[in-house]
Amino acid sequence: MRQQTFFRMLRAAALAAVLGCAGCGGGQKEQPALHLYTWSDYIKPELVARFEAENHCRVVIDTFDSNEAMYAKLKAGASGYDVITPTSYMVSLMHGQGMLRPLDPALLPNRVHVDPEYLAIAVDKTMAHSVPYMLTNTGIAYRRSKVRDFQPSWSMFDRADLKGRMVMLNDMRETIGAALKSLGYSLNSTDPGELEQAKRVVLRWKANLAKFENEQYKNGIASGEFLLVHGYSGDILQVQAEDGDIGFAMPREGGAISCDDLVIARSAPQPRLAHAFINFLHDPAVAAENTGFTQFLCPNRDSYPLLDPAIRDNPGIFLPAEVKAKCEVLNDLGERNALFVKVWDEIKRGG
Repeated sequence: MRQQTFFRMLRAAALAAVLGCAGCGGGQKEQPALHLYTWSDYIKPELVARFEAENHCRVVIDTFDSNEAMYAKLKAGASGYDVITPTSYMVSLMHGQGMLRPLDPALLPNRVHVDPEYLAIAVDKTMAHSVPYMLTNTGIAYRRSKVRDFQPSWSMFDRADLKGRMVMLNDMRETIGAALKSLGYSLNSTDPGELEQAKRVVLRWKANLAKFENEQYKNGIASGEFLLVHGYSGDILQVQAEDGDIGFAMPREGGAISCDDLVIARSAPQPRLAHAFINFLHDPAVAAENTGFTQFLCPNRDSYPLLDPAIRDNPGIFLPAEVKAKCEVLNDLGERNALFVKVWDEIKRGG
């Protein structure tokens, strides 16, 4: 009898422990989580914390290092993401494959602040399935004290005196596109003859390069290992803020303007929260603060007066009209992208 009583008491204690654990946290309902899939260091942490506080939620951030890696992961079955930040050409591909949710304009009142000058050249001009997040211009960074007679031109990569101290992006669209622009062609050209000419230009440049590289070029120019690099404006601004000897210019022949967009995955678990997050990022004060942190430009017209003068007055960020007129947005080329793949493979092989 005592043994039975003991076991009844033991079971009662165990049940009380389980019930006690179930009540841990004061019985509060778990906060919803917004899952963001984006580039590394691409949003100011304090802004994330503010959004969480204002919306009583958690933001869970996962990162990717290329559009292609992000796309491959999603196509392989990764799910659970709400907001993603692909580049516009990849947004076109994902939209065409039904991977994105149409946006509800009623939930995005801050869309009115998006710069109409950018929308004029944007891929999704009506923001039906994407809202622009950050712009970057692809140009040339250089060491002012080491590079004599600098000219804002792609022809700088022909400079034999800088041989071994220059880097171009390991990106077929950007680097072949630079060669196309140097020849006066569109960086979205799929004309076989124009691409063959561009290949010869890049092969000529390659003879002077240390390498093609995407990640360490900004550290290389900061350390002085490289004297002239092909790179993204936001990356260069980050190191330029620490070293005034680093200059940045857009080539007079024109170049690429890239935009990473805010999109909502078709299978997003939290679509309303995702809309709220996109709307939050286009509050002008938030957009200005985020631009200051990332050093990439949020194309939010009403945020521009709030920016630091060093950003507002930088011609590598706010392009002069004559340069902007020669720049283009990289487009998704569909099946004709294979033409660039073929040329890039030949460049990598050396001819």
